Amino acid sequence: MQRQELLEKMKTGETFDLLVIGGGATGCGAALDAASRGLRVALVEKGDFASGTSSRSTKLVHGGVRYLEAAVLHLDGVQFNLVRDALHERGILLRIAPHLCHPLPLVTPIYRLAEVPYLLSGLKLYDLLAGAAGLGASRLLGHDEAVRSFPMIRKEGLRAGVLYFDGQFDDARMNVALALTALAEGAAVANYVEVVGLYREQGRVAGATVRDRIGGGTWDIRARVVVNATGPFADQVRALDDPAAEPILSVSSGAHIVLNRRFAPPEAGIMIPRTDDGRLLFVLPWHGRCLVGTTDAPAQVTDHPAVGPEEIEYLLRHLRRYFSLEVEPTDIAASWAGLRPLVGDPDRSDTAKLARDHAINIASSGLITISGGKWTTYRKMAQDTVDRAIQEGGLAAAPCRTETLPLHGAAEFVPGEEPSLAQRYGLAAEVATHLQQSYGDRAVQVVEICAGNLGDRLVSDYPYLKGEIVYAARHELAVRAVDFLARRIPLALLDRKAAQAAAPVVLELMAGELGWDLARQEEEREEVQARLVGML
Repeated sequence: MQRQELLEKMKTGETFDLLVIGGGATGCGAALDAASRGLRVALVEKGDFASGTSSRSTKLVHGGVRYLEAAVLHLDGVQFNLVRDALHERGILLRIAPHLCHPLPLVTPIYRLAEVPYLLSGLKLYDLLAGAAGLGASRLLGHDEAVRSFPMIRKEGLRAGVLYFDGQFDDARMNVALALTALAEGAAVANYVEVVGLYREQGRVAGATVRDRIGGGTWDIRARVVVNATGPFADQVRALDDPAAEPILSVSSGAHIVLNRRFAPPEAGIMIPRTDDGRLLFVLPWHGRCLVGTTDAPAQVTDHPAVGPEEIEYLLRHLRRYFSLEVEPTDIAASWAGLRPLVGDPDRSDTAKLARDHAINIASSGLITISGGKWTTYRKMAQDTVDRAIQEGGLAAAPCRTETLPLHGAAEFVPGEEPSLAQRYGLAAEVATHLQQSYGDRAVQVVEICAGNLGDRLVSDYPYLKGEIVYAARHELAVRAVDFLARRIPLALLDRKAAQAAAPVVLELMAGELGWDLARQEEEREEVQARLVGML
């Protein structure tokens, strides 16, 4: 179903059971949960799906080693429950989206033998909490084995390492898969539709006034229950309902950098357990490059958070400390920052110490706001939110199904089919792997679009095909060039220069597919340039 058809569905004047504001992980998760229970659902997102926080994570599906440490050291039940729930949800994600998620071994280097019992026992507890959903047993590595796992690690003074397992995923494509699965379950979902007002009937929120940011026009969407799932922007939406509402969020920023191929670890990532300010740092293989993150500092809410020079220096300083290779700013191929919507605590100034647990706030008007949490627990957050919405609105709904419901591309996905796909269609091995791990059981549909020159690579050194642009516009609700470059594929977050080189082809093919006039093409060209420049 194309975007215009979905907008028309929202303009019929029908009263939806649920209107979800926000198309990130939690919003799309809530729309999917509700629609799969048989509720009539509409979702609107002012940007693209995953255009904010949900595409700017560290790409880990994890319980949170740091949260477990805080739970043990401070006897913090909230943090302990968060880790336990996240490890359970990690297992679910690997089952319902096996094409987008995979286990990842991580090595923690140890330079002081006294740290061995502490780190090993902590990670063994991590395994224990995962239970049957564990991905592998943590174990101690000797010096030589630790170096083999991560050859670039600084060898001077290295005593040992601890190997443990977590999950890695493509966050933006996971978010898009949630939106498309919600659509398949009957929800009406639309990107670039902004809520400009909420309205009440008899003192209760009864819907929203929305504006189409692509085609123009304003209309009302009626709903029995309205859910605010806008992440860092939750307080702004709450203010539309009640200008006097006290803020409930404390927002922080996490910066990441991507280094070129020579820094990429072969199979394992590294978890640096102690930085100058007591945070964790991850160095991870990601699409053949090296992803490093993250920082954690208080931030202002903005659509496009920037990476500051002090954050770049912070990450490079710690890399130099742990790498045997010299790392310079010129080695950075891309960078980005994401905002974390943390449930606020007025007595804590350090955002790194705020729990990543979620909270559901219900205003006197009935507006439901879901805030906090983390990517790994999006499904539980969505389930809890829909449960409360059903209660608040007196809605009749079936039980939650999302624990076993395959996401878009997963239903008939067969792991390890890459060689067959490559042979059948004459694809390079890395292209076949990319298609399988991005589209799952839809990979063949993508290949079939890639006839003629659409089967050419978009840019050299990367496995992305020109035909994927057409597929994204036809089947994945991509309506702007940056939607494709940054979220349907991760090129903009991997390599800014490569994304700039690819942009003219993306603009040309999307213009033909979506019927852009010259003015719209120029607008898109300016938007792509602004976004790509802002990422570094």
